[in-house]
Amino acid sequence: MSEPTGTTAAAEAGAEAQGAAGSERGARAVPGEKRQVLLARVIAAVAGGVVLFLAFPPLDWWLCAPLGIGLIAASLHGARPRRAAWLGYLGAAAFLLPGVAWVRTIGDDVWLMLVATESVFYAAMAALAAPVFRLRAWPLWFGGLWVLMEWARGLVPIGGFPWARAAFSQGESLFTPYAALGGAPLVSFAVTLCGALLAYAVVDRRQVRLKAPIRGAGRLVPVALAVAVPVLGSAVPRYGDEGRTVNVGIVQGNVPGRGMYALGDEPAVVLRNHANETKRLAQAVRDGKLPKPDIVVLPENSTDIDPYRDEYARQVISDSVRDVGVPTLVGAVVAIGEENRATRSLVWDPVTGPGAYYDKQHLVPFGEYTPFKEIVLALWERANLVGRQSVPGDKPGDLTMGPVTIGAVNCYEVAYDDTVRGTVRAGGTPLVVQTNNASYALSNLPPQQLAMSKLRAVEHNRAVVTAATTGISAYVTPDGKVSWQTRELVADMNVVKVPVRTKETIATKVGALPEWALMVMGAAAAGFAAWRGRRRADHMRNDG
Repeated sequence: MSEPTGTTAAAEAGAEAQGAAGSERGARAVPGEKRQVLLARVIAAVAGGVVLFLAFPPLDWWLCAPLGIGLIAASLHGARPRRAAWLGYLGAAAFLLPGVAWVRTIGDDVWLMLVATESVFYAAMAALAAPVFRLRAWPLWFGGLWVLMEWARGLVPIGGFPWARAAFSQGESLFTPYAALGGAPLVSFAVTLCGALLAYAVVDRRQVRLKAPIRGAGRLVPVALAVAVPVLGSAVPRYGDEGRTVNVGIVQGNVPGRGMYALGDEPAVVLRNHANETKRLAQAVRDGKLPKPDIVVLPENSTDIDPYRDEYARQVISDSVRDVGVPTLVGAVVAIGEENRATRSLVWDPVTGPGAYYDKQHLVPFGEYTPFKEIVLALWERANLVGRQSVPGDKPGDLTMGPVTIGAVNCYEVAYDDTVRGTVRAGGTPLVVQTNNASYALSNLPPQQLAMSKLRAVEHNRAVVTAATTGISAYVTPDGKVSWQTRELVADMNVVKVPVRTKETIATKVGALPEWALMVMGAAAAGFAAWRGRRRADHMRNDG
């Protein structure tokens, strides 16, 4: 990639001074070289997407993230906006096709539509970035545009899709500490900046114009800066232990089915599985095999029957909670009126029964509710599997359980910065993620979700406890290390000693400010570069 791209950069060095139009004429003058460069761009874009995918779980080759983004940046460097857009789309598709392959459980058509839609955001980012590559310090501005793209992806359409952000490939890496300063957006920026600096060292035309000895030394500067970005993450302040702990019981009951029919056809099987596993935990405590828990956490959908409306479900849950003898967080889907429902984290007391609760705020489109309901239901029979339409909650998940106030986060929500941050600010500690990954068992979704929990732990200085129906259930320490986890598709339980932290990180305090600063920086650079390009084109027309 470096040789043909460098040759093009040298050939276009004079044309840059004359503006974009002169550069285009120069490219047309050497059609053979143009085809060679185009092929190199395509190869770099596709290779960049594939290498970026390798950074994500379950492979977790985190260093591939800056390398992949660097290849994508190199493929865009010197391209006009239209060409940059489809190169960005191509790189995104190469990344997202394997990156969100877990969606294939729902259907290959849904998977392809999701990839096609999400790749548009990368294409738009690439088009905006094309003129930015003419500016000095363009790796900084490119990093800001990447953050802007990920923000937009997490916002629209229909509530956004913030999975597969660059930050979520860094659950446990040299970049992870940046989460405590600026959350996931700053981690994504640091990864992108590192990759863009590597690309700068290879393809930037300013290097090409220098004499060989100076050029060699000049390339070392961006490479050194690229190395410095992750290394400086170790300088981010860490938070010490506060001397307080809580024993948390974690229950994973498993389900009878697989895929879209994971809960099986027989009612109450999932409910009984989790009730029985809770009783097994209680027996292990009585036998002295496990320490006594202060609270117990069950996963999302740990009861497949509404305990408010069904006496049998209520009795099964009450028996198991009385057996374990401590407040238990139950995951239930409960009816709201006659037509709607809510995905609920419900505190169940061994004496008084159901009490305080948190209703999931960020709902899964086409999983918990159906956007454009009339049209979608008419076109796709599978959409009828949603059944009752879920309604979102409007309050953070701070729930008092025994000696602590936990921060309840429900499954899909762990990908959303504002939801997790709001729960921590409301006083939630430790964070408790209830999740139901049963339909996606053994895909790359469960490990991706665990990586998000690792990043959130560092971002907010909070331990994270995850309870999943089929796995991966886990305990993540406040420094992002997985202390215990289950295998998938097995029933399991444990009691873990979890630190209770109350000190807020800078990221928790400042919220979205770093993200907005980075986005404004990138957008301003793109606007300035576009204005300067138009001004040069006007000068050329006037001179002509």
